[in-house]
Amino acid sequence: MMSEENKDVISNIEKPPLDSRIGRDPPFVFGQRFLTEEEDVFNHNAWDNVEWDDEQIEQFQVNIEKQKENPVCDFQKGEFNSKPKKYWDLFYKSNKENFFKDRKWLQIEFPSIFECTKKDAGEKTILEIGCGAGNTMYPILSKNENSKLRVFGCDYSDVAVDLVRSNENFEKLHASKNAYSSVWDLANEEGKIPEDLEENSVDIAVMVFIFSALNPNQWKQAIKNLQKVLKPGGLILFRDYGRYDLAQIRFKKNRLLDDNFYVRGDGTRVYFFTEEELREIFCEQGGFIEERIGSDKRLLVNRKKQLKMYRCWLQAVFKVPN
Repeated sequence: MMSEENKDVISNIEKPPLDSRIGRDPPFVFGQRFLTEEEDVFNHNAWDNVEWDDEQIEQFQVNIEKQKENPVCDFQKGEFNSKPKKYWDLFYKSNKENFFKDRKWLQIEFPSIFECTKKDAGEKTILEIGCGAGNTMYPILSKNENSKLRVFGCDYSDVAVDLVRSNENFEKLHASKNAYSSVWDLANEEGKIPEDLEENSVDIAVMVFIFSALNPNQWKQAIKNLQKVLKPGGLILFRDYGRYDLAQIRFKKNRLLDDNFYVRGDGTRVYFFTEEELREIFCEQGGFIEERIGSDKRLLVNRKKQLKMYRCWLQAVFKVPN
């Protein structure tokens, strides 16, 4: 049961709009294991497209209100927000290429990427923003039959780009003009674009768990820079953290930087979006066309400990007007 104190907190929190489409339609192929009987919940490790009830949402909101009681102090907030590159370099020095797995799910969720790899696809340019160790870039190139395909893997971290370039296949792919990699800040205020890339030349920009690392005050500039690199009709393929994801709910004291914006234990930052926010950022303010937005909600379970863990990721495709 929820305490009277928590109920008072809830009464002052704005609830999601009743007409929200989040999680109610299937624009992407997120998985086909559905929980229809509650008693079956611990029969598998995960369930797809799990809806939250009102009581769960209220408890999520209570947890977030408690986080506001002990935010990051102003001094540390200035440190984390002024030196994000430092923490991403440390992250990749520590984890190298071992942290992320190759994103094989891209073929299912974003098939337009692999249309570019077909032999007769013609001149195509893909820009992976936040390439890390190349876990999107190299799976794409491993399928490539198109001699006119260019894949640019760019990252904010010098260490990440060094990892991409140290891959045993990079030199050969670069020599054939199929692969490029450079340090690039998506939100740079000078409006610079990645080296070797021409303005308005990108057919597809891939942004997987990247936009959430930006401070909200950087979103506007990031959108401007995206507009500068994408060609008319170009696509943004987007996947990132959704509001009330387990990672957000689990944050304890001294992690909250701003509303729905946090710092992890390793110093990297993360924001948790709603569908409505993405629509406002990319479409209403940014001028992109919404092709699709969907919510990937999953229930993960620990059968041994009988624990339920709710994850939420947002996925979208935005298009540059022709």
